[in-house]
Amino acid sequence: MKSASANISGPWLEQLTGAFEILLGRPLASFDADAVYATFFGGNLINELGFARDTAWVNPAALRGAEPVVWDCPIFDLDEPLLEFDASRSVFEFDKAGLPPEFEADLAAACFAGRRVLGGDLAPLLARYDLAASDLRDTWTVCHPRLVSDGTLFDAMRVATALGTGPESLLPLEAEAAEEWQEALADLTPPELFAHLSFFCTEGEEGLMYLRTERSGGALLADAGCTLIANWEEGQSQVEFAVVQVGELLAGPRLS
Repeated sequence: MKSASANISGPWLEQLTGAFEILLGRPLASFDADAVYATFFGGNLINELGFARDTAWVNPAALRGAEPVVWDCPIFDLDEPLLEFDASRSVFEFDKAGLPPEFEADLAAACFAGRRVLGGDLAPLLARYDLAASDLRDTWTVCHPRLVSDGTLFDAMRVATALGTGPESLLPLEAEAAEEWQEALADLTPPELFAHLSFFCTEGEEGLMYLRTERSGGALLADAGCTLIANWEEGQSQVEFAVVQVGELLAGPRLS
């Protein structure tokens, strides 16, 4: 998979950089440029609809990182964009019981903690096991789905806020930003960028709440060395986008 941010330049790059710096409260350049950043998707919806156990996650090409896992669910009540996940860098968790002994031994060697494992580390096991088969399909879930991004903080913020490579990606979203963010984002250009990001800075009755580094579910993958940078949550806990600085255990190589 290729990074979409490699195609961003000119005014759009400057406009997004300015917007993200307002949200983060500091320049992007003040963050560790050598660190890896990612956006994890959460909330109840993905589990309620059963997609966290969909066999698309264990497609060999997806686990190798050769192709994204696309969720055909209108998160923003629009036909597009659809969320694209990187199965190879997403975190899977296996049940404590019911695993075939041979598989359990091989799984233990691949896990980074307990029964949690990166999708990319599951890929070699597909030579011996079919994770979509009846004996294994119900033993795993994708507990921390990771969106496709290139490892930079800019790109993690971009995918968290559903922005593309140009102004044509701005969505016709209608939600009123919380008063604090109405003032902070008021001077963004083009005006459609203000309207788009307002959806991500609401009081929670509609759109998403921007909680900065707060998270209702507590620390996110802190035991794997991750640090929360920015977090958005839907008021009913159905949807969450969390930007994190990824710990070494989960970093992996950056996309080119």
